Amino acid sequence: MTDVDEQGRPEPPLTGDETATLLGFLDFQRATLEWKCAGLDAAGLNATVAASSMTLGGIMKHMAWVEDCWFSRRLHGRDPISPWDNADWKADPDWEWNSAAEDTPEQIHALWQDAVATSRSLVKKALADGDLGRLAHWTWPDGRALSLRWILCHMVEEYARHNGHADLLRESVDGETGE
Repeated sequence: MTDVDEQGRPEPPLTGDETATLLGFLDFQRATLEWKCAGLDAAGLNATVAASSMTLGGIMKHMAWVEDCWFSRRLHGRDPISPWDNADWKADPDWEWNSAAEDTPEQIHALWQDAVATSRSLVKKALADGDLGRLAHWTWPDGRALSLRWILCHMVEEYARHNGHADLLRESVDGETGE
């Protein structure tokens, strides 16, 4: 049984093996972003702080793209899917951040939730093919491949960094604070 905190986030296992611990921390970080973006209307998801153009909606859409990029494309070598395959990345390298303002809260939440569900399925598939040392399909320019372990650690880092941003943004919207 998974313990949950007062915000409904699954606590990482205290005595799990490496895989369970990594996946537990990634799910905790995912749940933190979901909590920070929950219950907001379009104005709340599009609010900015100070000089930054970053928004909660932008973070969610960016993280949906990051989920797809690392687990679908880089780990498994799949082609980009909608909406990433239709974006004009050359005209706007920050398309996912900038286009979030055009989406409804429901669209942003659904895009992110679908990306997370797909990623979970793809990690399960990768683990069935091997272990955390399973190499990704994609390689660095010098030909080195990275492991599923590396991708999971990177994803925990990516979420943790953006959850710090989300914390500040959410507090500016309605005063909601917390871890």
